[in-house]
Amino acid sequence: MIRPRRRFAVAAAIVIAIAVALGVASGRHRSVALKPRSASQRPPLLLLTSLPLMFNEDFSLKGGGSPALARLRTRYGVVPISVTDPAELSKARLLLMAQPQAQTAENLVVLDDWVRRGGHLVLFADPLLEWPSKRLLGDSLRPPPVFADTGLLAHWGVRIEPPDRRGPAVRNLDGFDVLTVSPGVLSGACAVTESGLAARCRIGSGEAIVIADADLLNVSALGAGARHNLDAVLAELAHLEQ
Repeated sequence: MIRPRRRFAVAAAIVIAIAVALGVASGRHRSVALKPRSASQRPPLLLLTSLPLMFNEDFSLKGGGSPALARLRTRYGVVPISVTDPAELSKARLLLMAQPQAQTAENLVVLDDWVRRGGHLVLFADPLLEWPSKRLLGDSLRPPPVFADTGLLAHWGVRIEPPDRRGPAVRNLDGFDVLTVSPGVLSGACAVTESGLAARCRIGSGEAIVIADADLLNVSALGAGARHNLDAVLAELAHLEQ
């Protein structure tokens, strides 16, 4: 009998092979990876996440953070925050939220107002997170298995549905083929990509980009098939800067 992890690896390998073949045949990798900026040119980027991007799950500094954090730091001064309150959001006009813990109703109002006044947000909202965790279910520090939406997306006219099928899937994001894991499907009043992976919403004077998969940030676990994942994330952030 093939173990679940082995089945996932086999499925991922098949998806990666198909993605490479499609990319070669269609020339879909048209986007160019953004170059690093010098330290003096890196604007602040707020980071709010329950995922082990800044630290390991035991909050150890060993390893110096995730590959995703390392790539973000090539173009931004990353500022970790824990809540979307006025004091934290006043530190920058660009925010990346990745499968955050549930925010209070008051802080969601603050976040909505921050965006409407010109804030720019990339929100990874995963309806079926597959990211492995050593923490037990119910642990308040464990990343939520389902995006903790308490009405914010509906307020912005966005709906998110879980996937019909679990497992790895290749999607296009900002011109890059990215490897996702059990991605959700977005719909609604915002500009939604063909696959439903991302929704781009103009909200007042600001903008929010919602992406229905957070597992794509776990590039060290996904392997070679995820080589364009972080290129796509940086491209989305650059889009908001414009």
